[in-house]
Amino acid sequence: MQYKFFAKTGVKVSALCLGAMTLGREADEKESFKILDAFAEAGGNFIDTADVYGEGRSEEIIGNWLKSKKRDDFVIGTKVRFASGPGLNDIGLSRKHIFSSIDASLKRFKTDYVDLYQIHAWDNITDIEETLNTLDSLIKSGKVRYLGASNLKAWQIQKSLDLSDKNYWEKFICLQSMYNLLERGIELEITDVIKSEKLAFIPWSPLRGGWLSGKYKRGMKKPPERTRVEIAGEKGWSESWESYDNEHTWKVIDELFEVSKITGKTLAQISINWIVHKPFVTSAIIGARNVEQLKINLDTTDWSLDKELVERLDKVSDMKFAFYPYSDNYKGKYIRD
Repeated sequence: MQYKFFAKTGVKVSALCLGAMTLGREADEKESFKILDAFAEAGGNFIDTADVYGEGRSEEIIGNWLKSKKRDDFVIGTKVRFASGPGLNDIGLSRKHIFSSIDASLKRFKTDYVDLYQIHAWDNITDIEETLNTLDSLIKSGKVRYLGASNLKAWQIQKSLDLSDKNYWEKFICLQSMYNLLERGIELEITDVIKSEKLAFIPWSPLRGGWLSGKYKRGMKKPPERTRVEIAGEKGWSESWESYDNEHTWKVIDELFEVSKITGKTLAQISINWIVHKPFVTSAIIGARNVEQLKINLDTTDWSLDKELVERLDKVSDMKFAFYPYSDNYKGKYIRD
């Protein structure tokens, strides 16, 4: 396992972060413990979850597992924003909801602090200054070590950082966004913010809900039964068959199969490796329903794709932003790299 510094903190995290959404959902507690043990044995020390995963069950399982471990050996991150209960105020980024949510998370974790506390998404109702002030107080209370954000647009990240700077509040030090060979939209503006503000970046969904795992091939008319993509169609999730059954997707997958033949690596391993070695990526979030799946995904950091193969994947997955001011034409004419 490789390690990187988490932004400018001096804290080191594993190049792979265990996404714990499956714990308590696809994996029961016994299997979840096996997954967590295998991740730790491989050198993983960074675990990411949220208070809404499994209605809190994911946090509970991690807390039960941590009881037999040295707490400070692990960097534990969780999130707040979405509905954590049936009450009118059990949602959002108000001071009231954040205070109640952090206490509930700590109780489930059976610990007195979390290393990374992230807002799960923007809240259009609550004033962002209330949210940032509240998060700052959690740092001062010792309940939280560092702050982060997830699923924000570039202007939202920059506004939050500038307000925190202006008011001498603790700032977000990391961003969590979707990033993979099928979704490179963050390259429009968000990666520029990450680089300029020296944020840690932890991309989620490196396999885009299984699309890049090798289960799906050109010519298929529908996804295999009970796969995540089929379930996504039933539940209206964004990785549904209807969302990605298009020529761009199949070109990327075709190229992955060709690279797989050359390298002997699985499509999943290649897809994760492509992300891990992007210079602005700190730790890629990988999930697993069982230990076997996890072990395949863990074999992704200690080797590199040849430069030519990376360029092939870059080219076929290019989203070709052809509109001003993001077009390559415009950049080539007016902007020096």
